[in-house]
Amino acid sequence: MPYTGRDTRRAHRDIGLGPVVAGALLVAACATEDPGGGTVMLPGAVASPPSTTSVNAPQASNGNTPAGVPTAGDPDQPEAGTEDMDGAPGAAGSAGTGGGGEPVGAAGSGGSGGSGGAGGMMADAGSGGAGSDAPPEKFCGNITTAGSVPSDFIDYWNQITPENEGKWGSVERVRDQMSWSGLDAAYDYARTHGIPFKQHTFVWGSQQPDWIGGLSEAEQRGEVEEWIRLYCERYPDTDMIDVVNEPPPHTTPPYAQALGGAGASGYDWIVQSFQWARQYCPNSILILNDYNIIEWPGDHDNFIDIVNRVLAAGAPIDALGAQAHAAFDIPTATVRGYLDNLADTGLPIYISEYDIDVADDAQQQRVMEEQFTMFWNHEAVAGVTLWGYVEGQTWLPNTGLMSSSGEQRPAMTWLMGYLGR
Repeated sequence: MPYTGRDTRRAHRDIGLGPVVAGALLVAACATEDPGGGTVMLPGAVASPPSTTSVNAPQASNGNTPAGVPTAGDPDQPEAGTEDMDGAPGAAGSAGTGGGGEPVGAAGSGGSGGSGGAGGMMADAGSGGAGSDAPPEKFCGNITTAGSVPSDFIDYWNQITPENEGKWGSVERVRDQMSWSGLDAAYDYARTHGIPFKQHTFVWGSQQPDWIGGLSEAEQRGEVEEWIRLYCERYPDTDMIDVVNEPPPHTTPPYAQALGGAGASGYDWIVQSFQWARQYCPNSILILNDYNIIEWPGDHDNFIDIVNRVLAAGAPIDALGAQAHAAFDIPTATVRGYLDNLADTGLPIYISEYDIDVADDAQQQRVMEEQFTMFWNHEAVAGVTLWGYVEGQTWLPNTGLMSSSGEQRPAMTWLMGYLGR
């Protein structure tokens, strides 16, 4: 079923209910035809302006710009032959507590030999307000491959995230010269095929433009706001956004002080980032995304502490993103417990960068069966995005699920079967 573009955040806000969780989500699936091979870069939408623009004056196109310059020892920087390394073991953080929240509706049962049934409908609005938007379908998505959208992508996945093309260092390598071509291709692909598009990412302590560090705080503040504004003007129908990626202690952007620094909440710069995202992308689901938060207790507790602090300070966070890169090496029951704790914040959860770095086919399949089933059926999980699938094109050596010629590893074969395609 094509994605309808309906908005979880807007639905639960307008109706006056608690945040929507996956009990109210429709179950979608990924298709399974054999791949056609090759990759394609789609042209920009007819209504879109040229893919390379200047903020101040027309400029000649400079094509796709690469991601930010790698930093030695930074686990989030691309290695040779890879695109993205979001997610790596991090230091333990301070403990925090979760808030309250209740799921809306309940998932329907699965059909015989098919995919899961439709989720429960949202409760009727009371006399104080009304809203007709249903939440988006639960999706099984993936990312671009080496800066392109593989021609067989829609055969397997029904949500797309740009791996590197949406990072600020890729878009504005030269100040005031915006290179949009990579984002255009992924965004237009999503719109053409009727699937959700997620922007990754606005504010992150890595892969930033090199020039941002040399500016005054006033200039830095203006540039960050401009980056968010220009993105939202160009891609107004973006479904989800990783507004802040990998908050402290994992990364801190060099311009954090310009956005308010620690301030009263301890993370006022995060609050400001979300407020700008809401201002300029009012209909998008705004996500705080991090790694190790469903794997390790220190990172988990620290993340919940940040969430509670910034929510109390007015950050319009709509959902939480758990990268889950290391989950494959953690008992599934432990991962489930951490998800339950995150759900206590009352916010939906996206498994945002899942992969299984296991060379043995049987072991990779076992982990996929056990963990993906748990993710898919967890009432708070609104969708799952895998972080790459073509062997030799993923950021870790053993996370690929199929060869470039279309031969599927057992984990991929199982996944497609589980999703009913």
